[in-house]
Amino acid sequence: MVQAPLPPSPHQDVADSSASLKDWLEGLVEQILAGTLLDRDQAIALSHIEGQAQILMLCEAAERVRAACCGNTVDLCSITNIKSGNCSENCSFCSQSAHHPGKDSPIYGLRSQADILADAKRAEAAGAKRFCLVSQGRGPKYGGKNNADFEQVLATVRAITEQTNIKPCCALGEVTLEQAQALREAGVTRYNHNLESSQAHFPKVVTTHSWQDRVATIQNLKAAGIQACSGGILGMGESWEDRIDLALALRDLAVESVPINLLNPRAGTTLGSQPRLDPYEAAKAIAIFRLLLPQQILRYAGGREVIMGNHQDLGFKAGINAMLVGHYLTTLGQPTQRDHELLDRLGLQGGEAPVPGEYPQP
Repeated sequence: MVQAPLPPSPHQDVADSSASLKDWLEGLVEQILAGTLLDRDQAIALSHIEGQAQILMLCEAAERVRAACCGNTVDLCSITNIKSGNCSENCSFCSQSAHHPGKDSPIYGLRSQADILADAKRAEAAGAKRFCLVSQGRGPKYGGKNNADFEQVLATVRAITEQTNIKPCCALGEVTLEQAQALREAGVTRYNHNLESSQAHFPKVVTTHSWQDRVATIQNLKAAGIQACSGGILGMGESWEDRIDLALALRDLAVESVPINLLNPRAGTTLGSQPRLDPYEAAKAIAIFRLLLPQQILRYAGGREVIMGNHQDLGFKAGINAMLVGHYLTTLGQPTQRDHELLDRLGLQGGEAPVPGEYPQP
């Protein structure tokens, strides 16, 4: 199929009329469903869509792609903070950094296997299908030959696989190929390591490690046979081009799951005074991610309750097909019952969403 044409100029408002915008979006959807991915110029043109009514039209297009490429199952997972605070890295959004600790951010060492296992069982009872063990720090890669914390995490993962039906994931920072293989052998099938932002914007967010360091870990995970869960944070002062470049980088890396975090500025951090995203801007970004990543799992992650408020349904209407349920690392989430009620209202079902290539394609 021939690619849907761009508007007359990517710098011109693509929605001179609702009819022309609808026709253009329809052409893009047809292109995607025929198997031709959008390119960067088409995505940049999408970013010029403005106004609530027109953003909702963009969301409708993204929802069509989600339904056709992923189905109506929303992937449910839960996370737990297994080691918190005093982190060596200076990620400007994070309240766990020793460089700028957030107000009232908890500090503790690696939690016991019994405590983490109890969290896993609670997550399973709440309907989560996956459970992610998240730790502060640059990663096991820098723990030396006798990395006791890493060995304890491996033992905890094995206990979760033996005593529950929930699938354990990890987010421990950078890992070598050998460490990724050890995680796979212990029972980890998916690992979270976010790129956070585009390669160009990343140095404005973090300087204690590089964007390429993160890419290397994703490549190690993939080489070990572990699914990559990698996304970013919207609202850190990045441009629309940065958001698009992040989505395209994730596509190039063939990540399976893409968490979309919405910055909830934490007092004490470098980005503590950053203005919050508008819910419709967030929905627009999610819709563009879905059109660029038609088969990937797009996950509502941190900040959805605070940023989206009473508009949380917008994310699902823009192409979201996964969500974190329960609490986050240093902030509280809403009761899981409300999450299930939201899915019911939207005609969606919680479960385990297909990874790219699993869902029957149109």
